[in-house]
Amino acid sequence: MVLRRLLLAMLNNHQLLDRLAEARPIRAAARLTATALTRGLRLRDNFLRELKEEAERAKVSSWSNERGGKDKGRRP
Repeated sequence: MVLRRLLLAMLNNHQLLDRLAEARPIRAAARLTATALTRGLRLRDNFLRELKEEAERAKVSSWSNERGGKDKGRRP
């Protein structure tokens, strides 16, 4: 209970928050977080783009197989 009040009082102190924000470890942690987030978003975008391309290739190849003949791809 006392610890909670102490933490809330510290978080409401703007001078303390400014000092913490300018501290080297906090800036480094923020930089790492931003880098990880940016890298993750870039990986997600690349993955989705590749997935769409692969789906389009599969769609086109399935259409060409259907037009090529009914026995194509079947075992005798």
